Amino acid sequence: MYEIGSFSITILPEGSGQGNTEILIGATPEMLNQCLPEGTYTSAMNAFLVETDEKTILVDAGLGRNLFANLEVCKKSPEKIDIILITHMHGDHIGGLLQNDNRSFPNATLYIPQPEYDYWMNDEIMQSLPENRRGSFTQARKVIEAYKSSLQLFVPGELDGTTHEVFPGIRSIAAYGHTPGHTIYMLESGDSRIMIWGDLTHVTPIQMDYPQVAVTYDVDPVKAVESRQRILQYLADNKIDIAGMHVQYPGVGKVSKNKSGGYLFTLTCDCEGIVR
Repeated sequence: MYEIGSFSITILPEGSGQGNTEILIGATPEMLNQCLPEGTYTSAMNAFLVETDEKTILVDAGLGRNLFANLEVCKKSPEKIDIILITHMHGDHIGGLLQNDNRSFPNATLYIPQPEYDYWMNDEIMQSLPENRRGSFTQARKVIEAYKSSLQLFVPGELDGTTHEVFPGIRSIAAYGHTPGHTIYMLESGDSRIMIWGDLTHVTPIQMDYPQVAVTYDVDPVKAVESRQRILQYLADNKIDIAGMHVQYPGVGKVSKNKSGGYLFTLTCDCEGIVR
């Protein structure tokens, strides 16, 4: 468990494996030799449980692989989840929301960024894709249908300027590019802050040193790179902790600038938690 003021955060790992560097866009052999000399990396998947005095909140729902066993360890039944905040609607972030096409969390309000909803509900975009790439749209639409009675759509705010508070102390921030509505969440309590940054990085060992490297999963790689560069700069300047969905367990750390013009990520969470 990781404490940020009045927020208690538990990392819910969905498992990890060895990733293939073929997903990288714009990585040179020199970058790969420097950052990934073994030619592979640890691919992690995390969701996060956030507890306040008033509400029990999930940020993403992973694949659903270990989610319910992890929640049981935390003594949280699916019925006790009040709010689910979605960073984006790829399958490894919404997979746990359904079981046999029925909603897994009967009492939860599901928050989806409006641009994300609009993308996955767009028939023209879906039909423009090859048949084998439409499954993600089908999965997203099943989730939306199952939670339609308790669905909250919102427009994320910006790092500086307009803000959108989805819950007291939790601000949504646009980080578009990985998907058209990819959103990150800033938790603020007292003098403490942490950003749950969704898929801002997939291959952290190289995308910190070289944030200009994108991945094939990005819907808009150019915009994804711009979002990553802008947000990493902000985090380093303001010394804000982060928690990442694809950051190796325990998934929490700090961002700082390095001497070569890139960034350094340092794991800082020494808390006990669930390890899978």
